[in-house]
Amino acid sequence: MIFVPGGFSGGDEPDGSGKFIKAFFLGEEVKEAVNALVKKRDGLICGICNGFQALIKLGLVPYGEITEINENSPTLTFNTIARHQSKLVRIRVASDKSPWLRLVNVGDVFTVPISHGEGRFMANDETVKKLIANGQIATQYVDEKGEPTSDIRYNPNGSVLAIEGITSPDGRVFGKMGHSERIGTGLYKNVPGEFDMKIFRSAVKYFS
Repeated sequence: MIFVPGGFSGGDEPDGSGKFIKAFFLGEEVKEAVNALVKKRDGLICGICNGFQALIKLGLVPYGEITEINENSPTLTFNTIARHQSKLVRIRVASDKSPWLRLVNVGDVFTVPISHGEGRFMANDETVKKLIANGQIATQYVDEKGEPTSDIRYNPNGSVLAIEGITSPDGRVFGKMGHSERIGTGLYKNVPGEFDMKIFRSAVKYFS
């Protein structure tokens, strides 16, 4: 499996980290190895925050392989408030198609930290319909009632259909904005909610 974290490389100038990671993955030998991992070896890939940006730019989500993207491809762009957002948000599991989510259930709601300036998921209507039909919308930002929303208090970047994470057609490549990897003993003691989406345990279980 490959896990691509976030991280503000290149000063996180517009598309900074995403472009940096994409350039590395487009090296011919790396590209061939990554495509072989997901197409021939039943491997898993996950990208969070800047890692999600890179997976989008590479086409790994939503297409399932490194490929050329075009004007109809989904993208991640500037938050609607035009500035960085750093807070805790709630997300709902909308599809358990991905092996990264095999230990959670559709409808489960988790609290996750976000920290990004370019996390707004955008796609045209046709692409969104395909993602819905294929079960590729993995997670959505939700309000206190657990409902997807465009309210900036809960959807921190203004993503279409409140989309926080998507997958490849078979679910084995998963990209999301919220930092579900930021868990550990002693964190968020004064904040109610469930933080552990068990993504790493789910991925390991996939191979066991």
